[in-house]
Amino acid sequence: MRKLAAAGFSAMLMLAGCSQSQTQSQPENQAQQPQSSSARIGPEQEQLHHLDALNLAIALKRAIYDSGFSCRKIDKAGYVGPYKNLDEWTAHCTNGRDWAIFAGPDGSAQVRDCADVAQFGLPKCEIHEAPKGSVNASS
Repeated sequence: MRKLAAAGFSAMLMLAGCSQSQTQSQPENQAQQPQSSSARIGPEQEQLHHLDALNLAIALKRAIYDSGFSCRKIDKAGYVGPYKNLDEWTAHCTNGRDWAIFAGPDGSAQVRDCADVAQFGLPKCEIHEAPKGSVNASS
């Protein structure tokens, strides 16, 4: 199951990246770049930092579903920060659930309910870097 989720997350990142304009330049704001050593960052982790809000929501929603959870629509998502060799992202679903998504350097994803992260000593689900754009396709 974990290998399937890792493969699905990697494939989803590639598809989300394909839908962005080929002429899009690197982000002007370097604050969107991870602050930690590039040695711990895998290509899939790096890709997440370059997605706009809509494509990030798609990527995180796919990780949530691949982990066996549900989220009909994400209305807010962003980068929380590094945790060991993982990058933590958070997604707020319109049904009121908040998810912590930990992206690994190998393209894997681990999803936890934000209500549970404190009891495991994980970073709180607070967005520190929000992507550009809107999570709504029509905006």
